[in-house]
Amino acid sequence: MKKIYSILALVFAFSAIHAQSEKMVQWNFTTKKVADKTYEIHMTATIAPDYHMYAQDPGVEGPLPTIFKFTANPLATADGKIKEEGKIVKKKEGMWKGSVQYYENSVNFVQKVKLRGNVKTNVAGSVEFMVCNEVRCLPPSEIAFKVNIGG
Repeated sequence: MKKIYSILALVFAFSAIHAQSEKMVQWNFTTKKVADKTYEIHMTATIAPDYHMYAQDPGVEGPLPTIFKFTANPLATADGKIKEEGKIVKKKEGMWKGSVQYYENSVNFVQKVKLRGNVKTNVAGSVEFMVCNEVRCLPPSEIAFKVNIGG
């Protein structure tokens, strides 16, 4: 019985730490029509003061890059790679043994999407990210999203 309580305590402790990562970054997902049957999906991260979030290419092995995964949708296809809009910081960090790339305050990720006809649908997926400050890194978090496009 004592082992069960110990395991439960560890699970709750990890859950509390994991939830901290989600509190350090607030996500906003919006769409913008840019041409006939073509939309941009804006995935904007607002990062807590004193923390930073790594770019899609952090520059070195070690820190978790920001990773977007999209759910397959036969009515919509990605058009090109996700672009990053924001002030990227490039800094040499001994912990990662090289120069890393990350964002402070905010960053906007933009994915262009083309529809296969005049339809209304949604684009869904998730974003996985990691935040750090000068003292520690929090465990990675994954946030699901869904935005409507078309119509």
